[in-house]
Amino acid sequence: MSAADQIFAMLRESSQSGAPLYLQLRKSIEEAVNRGLIGPGDALPSERDIASKADISRVTVRKAVQDLVKGGVLVQRHGSGTFVAPRMERVEQSLSRLTSFTEDMARRGMSVRSVWLDRGLYAPSPDEMMVLGLSSTELVARVARLRIANDTPLAIERAALSASVLPDPEAIGSSLYAALGTTGNRPVRAVQRISATNLGDADARLLEVPSGVAGLQIERISYLASGKVIEFTRSVYRGDAYDFVAELRLTGPGEEIRP
Repeated sequence: MSAADQIFAMLRESSQSGAPLYLQLRKSIEEAVNRGLIGPGDALPSERDIASKADISRVTVRKAVQDLVKGGVLVQRHGSGTFVAPRMERVEQSLSRLTSFTEDMARRGMSVRSVWLDRGLYAPSPDEMMVLGLSSTELVARVARLRIANDTPLAIERAALSASVLPDPEAIGSSLYAALGTTGNRPVRAVQRISATNLGDADARLLEVPSGVAGLQIERISYLASGKVIEFTRSVYRGDAYDFVAELRLTGPGEEIRP
């Protein structure tokens, strides 16, 4: 039985549910993918074929397909058609360890590369002045990179540091933390805030996912052993590729929970 026939068989099974047609079709396609009846990289029948065989409008088909594209189940390639999205191997990262992206991926045996989006000295923004303790006359070093592991873009990192700490952003090699370590300015702890976000057009294009899909927005403030703030980073991660894991421990009576 072809992939199209599998989808239509499931659509007939769900036709008694009373749900809107586009939801029935979306569920049928998603079930076919989840069961492995159509696999990563397989082409979906055209809108015209699905509409004709299922006896529904192309508008209904398009709405179901677009929902699945936004959900990361399907991908559309201009001029080629619609395909089942490749399965993403999820990366699990501990929240109890402060490491660089390069170090973290290297431990997993993954090849890592970065695409520089920005490296330069700028007048600080109000947020950067407040977090980094800068005056309006000082400069901030900004470095922004698209982080890629095993040829899959995973994250966009945008870091800000005082120009006195990083006077030449262009001199950074593959790791910011390695560069900071050579001057004794590598952070030893950080406070990290993670929130859900929907990726905007620009970030989605860089991460090669549909605009509006779920992502993770991470704001990190890193400190030296002296307690001085050294780094202010705002990053965006693919929601389909990352799991952040934290270990929780039960404290005894009177014990204080420390960050």
